[in-house]
Amino acid sequence: MTIAPVISAQHVTRRFGARVAVDDVSFEVRAGEVFGLLGPNGAGKTTTLRMLGGLIPPNGGTVTIDGRPFTRETAAALRARIGFLTETPGLWDNLTVEDNLAVYARLFDVPGAANAVERVLRLFGLWDRRTDRVVLLSKGMKQKLALARALVHDPQVVLLDEPTANLDPQTARTVRDLLRDLRTQRRAIVVSTHNLDEVERVADRVGLVNTKLIAIGEPATLRRDVFGRRLRVRLMTPSPPLPDLAAVIGRAGAQDVRIDGTALSMVLESPDRLTPIVIRRLVDAGAEIREVYDEEPPLEDVYLRLLKPPVAPA
Repeated sequence: MTIAPVISAQHVTRRFGARVAVDDVSFEVRAGEVFGLLGPNGAGKTTTLRMLGGLIPPNGGTVTIDGRPFTRETAAALRARIGFLTETPGLWDNLTVEDNLAVYARLFDVPGAANAVERVLRLFGLWDRRTDRVVLLSKGMKQKLALARALVHDPQVVLLDEPTANLDPQTARTVRDLLRDLRTQRRAIVVSTHNLDEVERVADRVGLVNTKLIAIGEPATLRRDVFGRRLRVRLMTPSPPLPDLAAVIGRAGAQDVRIDGTALSMVLESPDRLTPIVIRRLVDAGAEIREVYDEEPPLEDVYLRLLKPPVAPA
């Protein structure tokens, strides 16, 4: 049985005058999933989030939440189900921390609003600053408050634009832990960021956008699609010479062999069949093997490879 998506974007396009910000982007997010939206500045990430949140309409394509599109009749009810952290906090500087949250709790008609406000204040370590006016807060504190505001009404859909921007490492970890908790609670979550380390720690799937959707999938799948499955063999010593060993395993079927200190890295098209052959050839050639394991290039390498423009033919 196929589980219906909570968030669905189908062929969405958005233009601002003659400029195309988002071009024919499609993806879905299910309950209990963290989806990372990656891309360089100006790639259309924020515009995509704003369309998902019903803040701006697409010029083409459709956005639905639980199968319901944004219309004049549905917009208010759908937005009440969404927690949205925008790129800029958009807080009221002259109100206190607590009053900023209380206003939003009333706007969303949150049951037990005072308790809900206290819950998120304590969650983000803002309880002791609750009577401070927002204008007195640092950028990091304002980001914490904006996150608290996005969650005060206990939304089922969570859209976060650069959630760890301006945060200290401890608070950034709190945000990562929070995302994992929200996933466990079966929320549908989209995180837009250019922080690849952050998204790799929490995202189940990622989509790479640069106006168009360039690639989508689980990080491990994107690695294999882009780089193939790489095997890494660490040796006890650099003897016999590694260039000689690289030639030996190349004749055994290893491809794209790279030397890194006392290690050899390679791509094997049929790893289950070729791995024992490669290891045997190395041992026969006199190599002393320390360990053998699958190599996982960082998501940053995948990102840069996919964004690299194709080389024009000579």
